[in-house]
This record gives sequence, C-alpha cells and structure tokens, in this order.
Amino acid sequence: MFLRELTAQAEGHVKGVGGETAKALARLGIISVADLLCWYPDPEKWQNRSRQVPLKDFHSGSVCTEIRVLLVTDWEERRNVKRRKIYVEDDTGRAALLRYSKYRYEERDFFPGRRFHLYGRFKYKEGELQSGDFDAEQITEAPPRDFGGILPVYHLTKGLSQGDLRRIMRNALAQYAKPLEDELPQAIIQRDGLLPKSKAICAYHFPESAEELALARKTLIYEELFYLEVVVGRRALERRSREIAPGSDPSLSSSLQQHLLERLPFALTPGQTNAVAEINRDMEGRYPMARLLQGDVGSGKTLVAFLAALRAIEQGGQAAIMAPTELLARQHAENAARLLEPMGLRPAFLTGNMKAAGRSPLLKALAAGDIDIVVGTHALFSRDVVYRNLRLVVVDEQHRFGVTQRQAIMAKGDHPDLLMMSATPIPRTLALTVFGDMDVSVIPDLPPGRKPIKTHLATESNETKVYDFVRKELAAGRQAYFVYPLIEADINKGLKDAESMADRLGRQVFKGLPVALVHSKLDEEEKRRTMEAFRQGEIRVLVATSVVEVGVDVPNATCMVIEHAERFGLSALHQLRGRVGRGEAQSYCFLVYSTVHDGGALTGDGKKRLEVMFKSTDGFIIAEEDLKLRGPGQIVGIEQSGYLSLGVAEPFRDAEELARARTDAFALLEEDPGLLLPENRRIAQVLERAPPFSQITL
Repeated sequence: MFLRELTAQAEGHVKGVGGETAKALARLGIISVADLLCWYPDPEKWQNRSRQVPLKDFHSGSVCTEIRVLLVTDWEERRNVKRRKIYVEDDTGRAALLRYSKYRYEERDFFPGRRFHLYGRFKYKEGELQSGDFDAEQITEAPPRDFGGILPVYHLTKGLSQGDLRRIMRNALAQYAKPLEDELPQAIIQRDGLLPKSKAICAYHFPESAEELALARKTLIYEELFYLEVVVGRRALERRSREIAPGSDPSLSSSLQQHLLERLPFALTPGQTNAVAEINRDMEGRYPMARLLQGDVGSGKTLVAFLAALRAIEQGGQAAIMAPTELLARQHAENAARLLEPMGLRPAFLTGNMKAAGRSPLLKALAAGDIDIVVGTHALFSRDVVYRNLRLVVVDEQHRFGVTQRQAIMAKGDHPDLLMMSATPIPRTLALTVFGDMDVSVIPDLPPGRKPIKTHLATESNETKVYDFVRKELAAGRQAYFVYPLIEADINKGLKDAESMADRLGRQVFKGLPVALVHSKLDEEEKRRTMEAFRQGEIRVLVATSVVEVGVDVPNATCMVIEHAERFGLSALHQLRGRVGRGEAQSYCFLVYSTVHDGGALTGDGKKRLEVMFKSTDGFIIAEEDLKLRGPGQIVGIEQSGYLSLGVAEPFRDAEELARARTDAFALLEEDPGLLLPENRRIAQVLERAPPFSQITL
C-alpha cells in the first residue's frame, strides 16, 4: 500500500478522532489518513527530551529534568486572572510552576512529594525561577510516554493541543504506517542508505535519536524532490513524443540570419552567439523546441528572438512574438520593421486596440501566409486570428503570462517551437522545478560599450542632494526617471505619490524643464504618446510608477530615482534600474528610502534588499538573494498557487539534493519512458495547482 492510497477520512478511521477533533483537523486541511501522516512537525521546534538539563542550567535552553513537588499554593487573583504556584525542586535548585484558571488544567496530580518528569522554559521573575510554559508527566513504574526521546511540535488550530495531536499521530502510525510500501526505487534507497518508507514516516514524527531523525528527514526530502523531478521529466518526454520532421539545414547560421548579422553595426556578444546556436540546434531537431532564454536587462534577448524568427521563416513558417504590454509590443514591432523590412520580410503589429479597418486585412494576410512575423499582445491568440503555418512562438516577459495564455497561442500552430524570454534572472533551484522541462539558454554578458550603472543609497532627508545631482545631468542634456510606489495620494500610507510629485518636480524642483507623468491608469494611447515623447527627448523628466519596469529603450536617460525604494521588491528594483545604462554615457540609480516603515523602523529585510542592490548589478546574484530573503513560498504567484509547498523538502535549501534527484529521475525515465512510478500524492497536488510557466513573478 502506498501513502497516496490512504484516502480514508480520518474521523472513524484513526483511534481518538471523533467528530469535534475531525473538525479541528479539517481546519488544518487534514481530512484523510494520508493528510494526517504528512502533517509533518515544525522543523525548527523539535523538543529533545532525551538529554537532562537541570534547573540550574535554565539559561542554556529548555529544562528537562526530574522534579519533586514541594508545595501547591491556593488560587490568587492577579489582574483579573486566577493563578496558583506549584513549587518544585530537583537536585540543583527550586522553581515555581505557574498555572492559570483560564487554561482549565486539573491540579489533582500535583500533590507534595510526588515526582514528575519536567520540560519547560524558565526565567527569573518576582525573585524566583518561574515557568508558565511547561509539560510534566508523573513518574511511575511504566516507561514515560513523552520523555526520554525527541518529541515533535506541530502547527495547531483551535481545539487541538500538542498532546492531542501527538496522541492522534501515534495512533495513526500504529494503525497505518507498517504496511506502507517504498515509493523510491530500491536501487536509490540502497545506494544512499535511506530508510524504508514506513520507517521514515514513523521516525520523522517520533525519532528515537537525532541520527534517526536526520536520516528520516533525508529520506523524505529526497523522495519529494525525486517525484517533483519525475513529473517534470514526464512533461519533457511528453513534449519530445510529438516528433516532427527535422529541418534540412543543420548549420548554425541560416542565410537569412547571416544577412541580418551582416547588416548590424555591431557583433553579437558571446552569450548571444551561444544562445542562437542552441536555438538553431533545437529548431533543426526532431522535437518541438521548448527553451527559456534568460538574460539581464539590456542583454540583447530581442535580437536573439528575431534571429530565431528568421530561422522559422526560412523553414517556410511564420513567427509570433507576444509581449505583455502594447508599449513593449510596439517597440518590438518597430525594431522588427527597422531590421527586417529592408531584407524583404513582412512584419506586422497586432493589438486588441486595433480598429476593424486595419485589423481585417491584416488577419487575411496572416491567414494567407503573406505576413512572416507578427508582434503583438494577447490579441495574437484571439479566436479570429488564424496563421497559415505558425512555426515559432516567442513569449517575452514570460512571467506576465499565465499557462492558459501560453497554451492558447501555441494552439494556433501544429506543435510550434517555443522560446520564452525572461529579463528577470531565475535562480537555478527554480529553473530546475518551474522550468525543469525546458532547456535553458543564458546571456550573461552585456553589449560592448555599456558601463555598469552606479547605484547610490540616500535617505529621504538627503533627497535634495539627489535632486541637485540629477539637475546637473539634465543640464548636460540627459534625461531622468522618477519612480514612486503610488499613483495618487493616500493619507493612510503617508507615501509620496506619482501625481503629486510630477506636479512638484515640474513646478519647483526642475522648473522650466518638460516633466510628464505615466502610470497604469492611463489609456494605452496616452502612455504610448508620453513614452514616445520621452524617447525622442521632448520630455526630460518622466515621473512614473513601476509601469516603466517594462518600457522602451531610452539611451539618453542616465538617472533612475526610486523613492520609497524599501517598498519595492528586489526584482522590481533591478528591472527599474535596468531602464538606464542603455547608452554609452555613465548612468546612475538612486534608491531613496525612508528609515520609518509603517510607523516603525525600516525592517531588516528592507535594509538587506537595499544593500544587495547597492553591492551588485548582477541579476542572477540578485535573484538568488531575493529567493533567500523571501523564500520560494513567498514569491508572488507561487504562494497563491501552492507551488513548492512541499512537506519536508525546500528546493532552495536542498539545491544539491534537487540536482541529484533530477539526475536520477531523468535517467530512470530515459531507461524506460513508459515506467509507471507510484505518484507522490502531495507532489501531484502541488503540480496540479501550479502547471509549468504559470503565474510566477520573480
């Protein structure tokens, strides 16, 4: 019997679980025996009751000792709460145990002279050693139940105590754990010296020693990561099962690609060259390409996408490039027209705002194959959009699209190649899980001539110096961004907002210079006009919210000022900083922060984010630090979907185990693609809630 098969309701199937207890368990999401056995203890709160810690050593941690009751006082009332003291002693000292009426404890066992095992935290108060947080078990001839070993500490809910859940868990393990079959292949269990599944489950809840706990933990972590990668591997095999006819030209550079490269006034970077070669090999292969192209802001991913499109066109197909905003899509379309039209190719631009008069002939041309490459937004997969032969789909800023949107555009072709692009570097641990069924190309370098952006931290009290510096850059003919967390004023938050600051900057700080405002509430056409005017230099200072995180290239913009920078995540800060530094002039980013946050001091994480931005411009380092600070469960979209919410394993922390599990899982599937392995129930549920490439925002 596998753990996934234990779907019986806990109530009536586990000794000690009645109606009210079942309701309490349900509040924790425990509705079956399998749920109960997988309700693992808090990994940070184990109670080691196998080691004696006398009262005199209370300062070193929790006390674990044998005591004798000396005296039990009468009830006394203090601040409307009744309290009594139980005075006890061990061989090293005396202390008072506090009981409160609101806890409804029975005191009948605490008679003077009786002996108890005691575990608890103590401190000096009221001139004596006291504890109100303790557990005691009377010493009898029978072996102690909760002393002499390591006890779990569980997350609880109203109506359940630690003692209740421990008792229920013991009963469930006694009833159901022994018949559990191993879910890992025996070869892996023997190779790594792991525990059998039944033993691992029991030992993780109630280990006999620290060594056994460590081995049980290792076993369960590896099993979870192994099945995570098994599911990822099956997706890769499923994609590869859709075999297509290989292309006729296996060379790494097609004639159209070579033509474009010859027309460029610069050479590709080594990172771009490698990415193009990897994409070409994929597109000439036997299976549809599924590749993730990672590159920092300004690394030249769009040019690589155009070269991939040329490959698809030369194979007789069409290419579609989908961007999350009309602003970004329009920029891609303009670049496509500038680079590809002189080569005799036929690019087009399609958005939802296009009027029928222009849309109808465009759709006819697309369906007839008279358009080679179309760039647009979500409109690319509208119901009335038909392609003659869609061979390549490029999804830019992939994290802004959901899985259903990606599937909708892919369905427009017959298993087209897929290239997903991300300007937000993805930590390796997430790449092995979220994008584990894709190949990954990385562009680690920037185009020649680009200078690293200089980042400065400034408190609000020093913002005048920031304004003075920006004023000098503007006087030299440069341009600047000012970014704020709010569009309009909110008296409850006490933050600067874009609307108010646009007015102040235009009338006072940079008086006489053109200042404009852009934010998400403006219609697309107004945003387009404003951004175009900024790109043309007609606007010198652009005030915005994080809407400019994905925007047009403005090489003349050399200053990025982010106010209330502590309010932004690391990824957003990195993306915003990447809006400058796109020309040959030195660029600067000012992170202006408040030392007061929500009425209190700036949080530790807020300081760490700013320090990371100050010390590094490497997007991959920043992505890893972001994952450290927030944890995978806090990343937007992952937390909501339950992605990576595993029982024991944590992919970031267990990165080495994840890599080994991936190797094992893929090797096993390569040997026997049809092998049916017992699905780990938790993993299956996790991945059902979070399909690949879903709503993940780093």
